[in-house]
Order: sequence, then structure tokens, then C-alpha cells
Amino acid sequence: MVRLARGHGEGPVLMSAISKREEVSRKYLHTLLTALREAGLVTSARGARGGYSLARPPGEIRVSEVLEALEGEVVLVDCLSEEGCCALEERCSVRGVWKRMNDAVVAVLDDVTLADLVRDTPMASDGECAGARPARRRRARSRKGEAR
Repeated sequence: MVRLARGHGEGPVLMSAISKREEVSRKYLHTLLTALREAGLVTSARGARGGYSLARPPGEIRVSEVLEALEGEVVLVDCLSEEGCCALEERCSVRGVWKRMNDAVVAVLDDVTLADLVRDTPMASDGECAGARPARRRRARSRKGEAR
């Protein structure tokens, strides 16, 4: 979505170009773009001048909309969205903390737009994103530093 936001107004972007630049398989990208199109966040055009474009200006698309289209409701723990999923729900001592954290995350995602991401993403001299990739999960280590 950031790639589409960066080129907003310059015409559709080919899926193959997005796939190559973002290092995402075409099959997986097709799945993502289909969900985004069904949510009304992107449009697609076929033909020689075809590709994908944002359905609205980048400043009008919130990150929360993108995540909800791809992942569903943003919720940190199941008990915040599924009543009765936990036998301890009524007397849980940490549920309130989880709710406050979840509300804070949702508020940030609602506040950030694609335009914000484009503006705040440093670019390398070749036009590629110079920002860091998300951290990979590390295996838990024992006290002695050995992998468990």
C-alpha cells in the first residue's frame, strides 16, 4: 500500500513491479491485493496500461483500514472480542490492561494514514525504502544462552 501511495496519481502500478520491489511472491501479493480491492482500498485495471491504484488519496486511507482488510479486527487477545472465550473473563486481573493496550494500538492505527507513512519513510538514493524490515522472531534462550 505504501508503494501505491508513493506513486499515487501517476497511474496504475503493475503487480509484477510491486512484487519485485517489495520482494513478495506474486501469488501472495495477488491474495493481498484481492482482499484490498474487495475492501474498496485499491482499484485494478486490466490491459496494457493496467495495474493497481489506491481507491482514495493516501491521506484518506488509514492504516487501521488496511490491517482490518488483510487481517480482520485488530485485537491483541481473544477475550477482548469473543465473549465467553475464557473461564476467567469475569475475574481476570489483567483484562483491563489488555483492553487499554488494545485501545491504544487501535487509536494509533486509526491516526496514521498512508500519506503519513510515505512522508515518514526515509528513501535511499535508488528510490527504495531505507527503513528497517520488521524484526524476525528469535528463538527463546535459556538462562545459559542456549537455544531451547
